Amino acid sequence: MSEPKTPTPTPAGDTYKGWVFKWTNYIKGYQRRWFVLSNGLLSYYRTQAEMGHTCRGTINLATATITVDDACNFVISNGGAQTYHLKASCEVERQRWITALELAKAKAARMQAESDDSGDDFSPSSAPVAPGQGGGSQNSEVQSALRTLGSKVEDLSTCNDLISKHGSALQRSLSELDSLRLTGEAGDKIRQVTERATLFRITSNAMINACRDFLTLAQAHSKRWQKALQAERDQRVRLEETLEQLAKQHNHLERAFRGAAQANATADNKSAAGPGKGEASDEDDDNEFFDAMEEAPEFITVPADPQFHKRSSSNISGFNSEMCPDDQSLNEEPLAMNQESPSQELVPLKKRRTRIPDKPNYSLNLWSIMKNCIGKELSKIPMPVNFNEPISMLQRLSEDLEYHELLDKASKCQSSLEQMCYVAAFSVSSYSTTVYRTGKPFNPLLGETYELDRRRESGYRSLCEQVSHHPPAAAHHVISDRGWTLRQEITVASKFRGKYLSIMPLGTIHAIFEKGNNHYTWKKVTTTVHNIIVGKLWIDQSGEIDVVNHTTGDRCHLKFAPYSYFSRDVARKVTGVVMDKDGKAHYVLSGTWDEKMEFSRVMQSSRGGENGTEGKQKTVYQTLKAREVWRRNPLPDGAETMYYFTALALTLNEPEEGVAPTDSRRRPDQRLMEDGRWEEANAEKQRLEEKQRSARREREREAASQRTSSQSEEGAPHDNYQALWFERCEDRITGEQIHIYKGGYWEAKDRGSWEGCPDIF
Repeated sequence: MSEPKTPTPTPAGDTYKGWVFKWTNYIKGYQRRWFVLSNGLLSYYRTQAEMGHTCRGTINLATATITVDDACNFVISNGGAQTYHLKASCEVERQRWITALELAKAKAARMQAESDDSGDDFSPSSAPVAPGQGGGSQNSEVQSALRTLGSKVEDLSTCNDLISKHGSALQRSLSELDSLRLTGEAGDKIRQVTERATLFRITSNAMINACRDFLTLAQAHSKRWQKALQAERDQRVRLEETLEQLAKQHNHLERAFRGAAQANATADNKSAAGPGKGEASDEDDDNEFFDAMEEAPEFITVPADPQFHKRSSSNISGFNSEMCPDDQSLNEEPLAMNQESPSQELVPLKKRRTRIPDKPNYSLNLWSIMKNCIGKELSKIPMPVNFNEPISMLQRLSEDLEYHELLDKASKCQSSLEQMCYVAAFSVSSYSTTVYRTGKPFNPLLGETYELDRRRESGYRSLCEQVSHHPPAAAHHVISDRGWTLRQEITVASKFRGKYLSIMPLGTIHAIFEKGNNHYTWKKVTTTVHNIIVGKLWIDQSGEIDVVNHTTGDRCHLKFAPYSYFSRDVARKVTGVVMDKDGKAHYVLSGTWDEKMEFSRVMQSSRGGENGTEGKQKTVYQTLKAREVWRRNPLPDGAETMYYFTALALTLNEPEEGVAPTDSRRRPDQRLMEDGRWEEANAEKQRLEEKQRSARREREREAASQRTSSQSEEGAPHDNYQALWFERCEDRITGEQIHIYKGGYWEAKDRGSWEGCPDIF
């Protein structure tokens, strides 16, 4: 084997680096590697360019043994777990490395011993020292600085003794002069000097006492500082190990992809079992990889082989025959306005408001209110409007239509699988408005309604009604001129846990499309509000969603990853796979619930890759280039002073003529809060809640009298309330008892006839 010319290793402070030959395996033999010795750690890379991103291995010299085989060979081992068989280009170079390694080992061992000894016996003259694996120039600087501080404190103690000694001698001398009874100007001078000496002694004593207090305090807190430093050092070690682990996983994925590409390029089934010897690692001892620290992904996506881009759909066996229509439809331009009624374009659209009054800066003692609420149902807690935002829960549900154009596009899809991508993106988009929205919506009063008529602008009409108060439940129905209907009944269960607030929406959302009669259902994930008592409030979404097409059996499983401090994934990540009724994957969705979602066409899938934490193999999907299916709209200017409302949310509480007397826009406490009159809003909120309780007691009395007259059994309901615009029935898809829109609202609005509406405000 011809050995290339090896440059002499170069020391740089505590760092020593250079080329050394390392034994890899019996096929490759010795291979040249770039070694770096720094801070008691010996690391190596294939090339110098890899130093910034991929470390092939690291050994801690503090616990390692160094032995010499012959003139050029030497071995480094840490007890069996790691062993490096190395060979220098000449005996002189080997001796240089041996000397550097022995010095680094001695220093690392000394630093580790000092760190271990400093746990219980810490003095101002000593300092915590980082062990070799977590050390470095920064810890050396900290050690030197703390030793210098200890030396200065000892100097202060010495000065303390000297000042006390010489101060006392000076005082005695002045007292002796004063006893000589000198008269005239000399006596006055001596008294003046005595007074000044007394002031000097008082000042010196004060300084000495302050220094003594500082020394006592520093000694008392030394162990606490040492523990804090040790915690930071351990965290740094963990982060370094995580980084090394990530580099190894990245290396493994590259190899797995090369093996998959080779398997697809040949018809030999044996070659598909794994990469050939030519692709084998040249370093068997570096071929150990680890799973992710947090929840490992359920699947892996890799770019599809370029051959798939060139083939026609008729030549690809096993793939969906609808590939071409899917791809064409997914490349559609944004839909134009509804063209079925061109006469509407002649009618000028209403100009919506773009601002609301700024949020006042009122202070409130949060803990005095929340300490009595731990473990209680949030809807049963009387909360001041200081925690609210000036919209109701009904208006909040209507905000799900912020990205209604996703359903407009879905209604025009030729393929149900393609349609599923848009429906899944729509289910994620409803959370994009929550990322900064830490305010609580107003709990709707029983019988309260909210309409959102955007038929002229966007082709849909939306109606919400509060159909139950305990538990609180709202029914929602949307009909669009563009071929889709959306309905849902949401019951919100929420618990205050002291440090965070969990909001669990219960109920099913239905989307029905006229074209193809596809019927989709899904549920919402859990919303968590963190730092309720201390710190800045922030919101996270976590859980899983199954979007199901009950007509075709297609399914999309979406996973909202919870936030984790140690996670290496992007925050607020969402992933999903669109499958047909047979479980075959067709699309992969990925993105974040606060920013955007992308889709990728699956060309081939296989079981392989890294084993999961439970021993299961992950699925590897080969996909085409990802394309964006949804992106969050930017917030309006000045949104931070307007409760972080979106452009749609700013218009939700705008007064409108002709709405029902029970509409949320007419709610007085909510209107007062929006205008910044929070004290009046709190008083009005209490009045409305008491009025609602009185109405409920009256209904219960009526129900009791009806039971008495009819002699009904005790199991009869205690409240005979019935919703006005929705009727209760069993859902034929899910079997749940839900409220379905029974019609009549928009006709009543056209007539201006609201006789049946209750007086709730």
